[in-house]
Amino acid sequence: MKALVIIPTYNESDNIKKAIQLVFKSAKNIDVLVVDDNSPDKTANVVKAIMKKDKRVNLIERKAKKGLGTAYIAGFKFALKRNYDRILEMDADLSHDPSEIPNFLKASEEADVVIGSRYLNGVNVVHWPLRRLILSYGANIYSRVITGMPLHDTTSGFKCFRREVLEAVDLDAVHSGGYSFQIEMNFRAWCKGFRLKEIPIIFVDRTLGQSKMNFSIMVEAAKVVWKLKYQQLSGKLE
Repeated sequence: MKALVIIPTYNESDNIKKAIQLVFKSAKNIDVLVVDDNSPDKTANVVKAIMKKDKRVNLIERKAKKGLGTAYIAGFKFALKRNYDRILEMDADLSHDPSEIPNFLKASEEADVVIGSRYLNGVNVVHWPLRRLILSYGANIYSRVITGMPLHDTTSGFKCFRREVLEAVDLDAVHSGGYSFQIEMNFRAWCKGFRLKEIPIIFVDRTLGQSKMNFSIMVEAAKVVWKLKYQQLSGKLE
């Protein structure tokens, strides 16, 4: 089984080397793809230096900051073209623990989309301000109620797809960014009858670099769930 971990980056030069090292430490037969949005801190140069020594590392350089959603779509297409069996999403800032990757791969034997849930067994988030935790937890309840998806954490960015899911979903029809991208991918897979499974993770907020979270991302997510539900009910979900 060939697995690929996709890591989008923007100004992650302080974190990316360690993140890649920990991915390779976690599992065998696994590659890494970094999708960098022209980071001013030269994250891509750090990745290129690693690539000279390790053929398991790949890089897509984009000319501008195009957002999380399009970064993952580019990564998904890269993975499908190269026949990877499992495709994982992971943050570069080490808020996702790469040592959990084997748990995702094992769970993917019985599920099509495996989601690392911060809220499956209570609240497992470390170093978040109370306001951000309340917003995130509330947003997930909101998303679950409107979409009907049986998930505790619809916005998690630590997950694993079987390639069949990405082949079935019309990737060019996915236009969401940020947290709403995670909701949309889950929803499209769920509506196509794929099996979604949550596994518990502990999310530890970044210690280096700056968070990409902002209010506009939350507003977008709030709108997207209604759009997706409307498309589902009207038969327009591609």
